[in-house]
Amino acid sequence: MIIKAAHKTDVNEQISSLLEEIAVGGWTIVLYNDEVNTFDWVINCLVKYCQHDTVQAEQCAWFVHTKGKYAVKSGSKSRLAPICEALCEKGLSAVLEFKD
Repeated sequence: MIIKAAHKTDVNEQISSLLEEIAVGGWTIVLYNDEVNTFDWVINCLVKYCQHDTVQAEQCAWFVHTKGKYAVKSGSKSRLAPICEALCEKGLSAVLEFKD
């Protein structure tokens, strides 16, 4: 009986995880402003990792600078997680957030 309860919990967690994964557009990468990275560096990273064109990357960088943070990309968690990780590895302040 305990095994079934533990198994049921695992299944429920897996179902919850899958439901979050398929929430189209529910996840975003939020980029935060900092005093370290230059506009050029942020723009280059957005072009390289988020596949923004230069104009879109410049606009995002400006929003981050003026508003303190900005959602630079949205999609599924599985698609965005490696992008967010790459941005962080390049020294940017980015987090993955779920939006209801």
